[in-house]
Amino acid sequence: MRFRPATPKDVGAIVRIYNEGIEERVATFETRPRSAKDVEGWFVSSYPTVVVEDDNRSVVAFATTSAYSSRECYASIAEFSVYTARKARNQGAGRTAMESLIKAAESSGFHKLVSRVFVENAPSRTLLRSMGFREVGVHARHAHLDGIWKDVVVVERLLGDSELRQE
Repeated sequence: MRFRPATPKDVGAIVRIYNEGIEERVATFETRPRSAKDVEGWFVSSYPTVVVEDDNRSVVAFATTSAYSSRECYASIAEFSVYTARKARNQGAGRTAMESLIKAAESSGFHKLVSRVFVENAPSRTLLRSMGFREVGVHARHAHLDGIWKDVVVVERLLGDSELRQE
């Protein structure tokens, strides 16, 4: 598997993988399938998105960043998401996506990545812990999904020089 920065040509593959995640209801509160138009906007920002290709050059995973907050004091913090196609799970694609996203975020000047993960999403939590993400705490009853309150674990990882100063 190899990674690279995502380009607008990857929109269809990203939409397909993201919609699998939405359909499964295990990794996002989103319920409306995304369209190419929804994802095209990712490429007009300074927030990195990366894709992972299999040996056939098919995109099998992606990781993306977005603004954590609109407040200027948080400009060096990015929120992230990572999704792997069903057919490529448990093969290292998610890890490869996150490794490349971390490098891209550092190169873009971010000092921290943050996200929220469903408490019951053990594969994602295990991956992130193994990559140096710290579980900060739980947001109880964070949002409804299909009429059920769900809790999320807040995760963070300091990057670059910030990582060296972490206690």
